[in-house]
Amino acid sequence: MLRDASPADFPAILALNEAFVAVLSPLDGARLARLHAQAALHRVIESAGKVEAFLLAFREGADYDSPNYRWFAQRYPRFLYVDRIVVAGDMQASGAGRRLYRELHALAVRDAVPLITCEFDIEPANPASERFHARLGFLEVGRQQLHGGRKTVSLQALDVVAGHTPLAKLDAD
Repeated sequence: MLRDASPADFPAILALNEAFVAVLSPLDGARLARLHAQAALHRVIESAGKVEAFLLAFREGADYDSPNYRWFAQRYPRFLYVDRIVVAGDMQASGAGRRLYRELHALAVRDAVPLITCEFDIEPANPASERFHARLGFLEVGRQQLHGGRKTVSLQALDVVAGHTPLAKLDAD
């Protein structure tokens, strides 16, 4: 079941985040509550009573200290920013990530937001995220080094207005 996240989901969301913290930013309960309160979209996929995936996204203008979010905010007047998308290991390649992104794409279309943005690690590499986002039609618009050069991210954008992305085709189905 795909639904809005609620504070009751926070323990499961934190556990999922921790399971993939090597390719995400750390997250604690207080920070998650602050992010949830500002989110343009915070959705979970639940199966058999267990949260198996989530997506957390923000619009431009959010009070968010992420250097990657700020990079996009300095360059684009209107956008949706995917802070994180996490799918449990046994649910990967099940379509859960696509379902979450379809929800975000529908929000972007409804609100006439021209771009969906995100980033993923390229140093150290996160090839699964790179492949996933490429299949959805995301393109690199920049790179940024973080943590004193120990980490490099690929800053990605999906042109919602173009209307020919794989997500647009999924929305039409």
